[in-house]
Amino acid sequence: MSDKIPVTLIGGYLGAGKTTLVNHLLRNAGGRRLAVLVNEFGELPIDADLITARDGNLISISGGCICCSFGSDLLAALMQIRERREAIDHLLIETSGVALPESIVQSLSLLPDLGLDGVIVMADAETIEQRARDRYMGDTVRAQLAHADIIVLNKVDLVSPERLEAVSRWLVETEPRARVVPSQNAGIPLEIVVGQHAPRQPDTRLTPRSGRHTADYQALHFEIDAPRDPERLAAALAATDSGLLRAKGFVRRFDGTFAALHIVGRRAQVEPAPGWIEGPGRLVCIGLADRIDRSAILAAIEASSIAPAGY
Repeated sequence: MSDKIPVTLIGGYLGAGKTTLVNHLLRNAGGRRLAVLVNEFGELPIDADLITARDGNLISISGGCICCSFGSDLLAALMQIRERREAIDHLLIETSGVALPESIVQSLSLLPDLGLDGVIVMADAETIEQRARDRYMGDTVRAQLAHADIIVLNKVDLVSPERLEAVSRWLVETEPRARVVPSQNAGIPLEIVVGQHAPRQPDTRLTPRSGRHTADYQALHFEIDAPRDPERLAAALAATDSGLLRAKGFVRRFDGTFAALHIVGRRAQVEPAPGWIEGPGRLVCIGLADRIDRSAILAAIEASSIAPAGY
């Protein structure tokens, strides 16, 4: 929605499923050209069957994606990736298991043509609560969760339904600003991590994998003919308990110009839309199918029909 390359951070403590998620996203890129930065290759975290070529610290992946290790020099790797911007739709950064998202966000701020899209933190359903209370690792785990826009509660198939309900409730109470998404083998739709890529029909079902523990997602589409206050709409969508995980779209301001909206969890951004946008405004909202509330989203859209002071 702007000239910046969108960046999603993927964090979480050791063993939570970060690399599993990255490989899943690369396998299901759906035509998107993804670049992935990993802290270090180690034993080569990218699945071997995805790799088409390797040159030093850069791996080429089938489908036009690439992966690069940054070791201790994240800024240098970011600059290298930036130079390839014509071939990149979205940049994913997989942090180390003990890294804090805040430090990487600060590095991103030094490169104005990269824009933070969101922070995804993986949490192991079996161990996250125990680790968060551990005297040695607890501070790190809690700091990681505190910076999450979306917490992917992974490995839900390894706990009982009662335990899953308890740890989900604990996460919601501990980090109320984040949205919690259950997953098995990090099997969540790419749209949850990087947003929509191509137009879809209304009320699309997004089912990443089969299995009784797999969540079902839904994408709702809205056309917005009349002018709206985009800042008010974005703030309402980020604050509402509508089950919304992501929203993206364009609305026409009261002065006739278009604004781009982007919501990840409770993170909301509004910026000028590209000059080619025309026609009615449109909004795509993605959430868990059994929780997303169309009426609450419609109420937020309607409430933004009031012009701000000065118009």
